[in-house]
Formats: sequence, structure tokens, C-alpha cells
Amino acid sequence: MAAYDKADLERRMAGAVEALKHDLGGLRTGRASTALLDPVTVEVYGSHMPLNQVATVSAPEPRMLSVQVWDKSNIGPVEKAIRSAGLGLNPINDGNTLRLPIPDLTEERRKELAKLAGQYAEKARIAARNVRRDGMDSLKTDEKKGVFSEDERKRHETEVQKLTDSTIADIDAAATAKEKEILGQ
Repeated sequence: MAAYDKADLERRMAGAVEALKHDLGGLRTGRASTALLDPVTVEVYGSHMPLNQVATVSAPEPRMLSVQVWDKSNIGPVEKAIRSAGLGLNPINDGNTLRLPIPDLTEERRKELAKLAGQYAEKARIAARNVRRDGMDSLKTDEKKGVFSEDERKRHETEVQKLTDSTIADIDAAATAKEKEILGQ
């Protein structure tokens, strides 16, 4: 049985791209997006829970998020969690719902967010390179075991490199698009 599994490498590289897209979705642009609150965890019932497990988040207007807390006793902890999440949002508590006006981004904040998008992209590139390294290592191991000839190993290494190159191109495209969106270009 060969340790080299092209389908597994493709799945893991696609996972790196998906993780990046999820991370980028949480970055604030000028518009309201429910993904903005995905990283927020709330301390309720003695444990930390994701916000989407204690409330419904919606975007009723382009520059407004609405958080409908299911259990009214949790409004305080939810409001506190959103304020302390470092998103620059100040919830307005109207008793049943928290309204979150999305403020305009300052130029400085836009640059910070664009830099963060770049950091997320680099994290995804590293993940893709780690998958490539694992693939190359398994090819060398298989060649030593006699599963592949040297020519077959080289051919498979070329496939792995092409897969890595296309994955990194996808990562760069996603990051560049997000940076342009953040900088308002």
C-alpha cells in the first residue's frame, strides 16, 4: 500500500484555501456581514459558547447588524462579549435585541485589516507548503520501499508541485481581492 495519496493532498490543500476564505469572511469591510461576529464567544451557563449558539445574528441593513438573544437573561453577557471582542463595535441594547451600527472604517483601521488579511494568507500558504512537504516525504518513502521507481517519484513530485502552485495562486487571489475590498479600491 502506497503512503502517497494524491486525493488526500488535494483535500488538505483545498482545506487550507477554505480556512483562509472563512478567516477573510470575518474581516470587516464597510458592509455589515453576519460572519463578522463568528469569532465572538459568550460566557453563559458557566461555559464559553459561540455567539450563534445563544442568539440569531442578521444584517437588516447594509450598515447594521442585529443580534436577537434567545434567552433574555443572556443579553448582558452577549453585549459584553461583543464589546470586548476587539471588533470596534458598540452594541445598542433596546431590551430584546442588540443593534450594532457598523462605523465607517478609518484609513488606519483599513490598513490594519489589510495587513491582517495578508497574515491570514501567509498562514494558509504555510499550510499548503506543509501539505506539499508531507506529500514529497511520502513519495520518497514509497520509492525506498520499492512502490515507485525514481521516474515515477519525479513525475508525482511534479504533480504535487503543480497542485501546490495552483493552491498558492488561489490563496493569493482570495487575499488580494479581500485587501482591495477592505481598502475600498
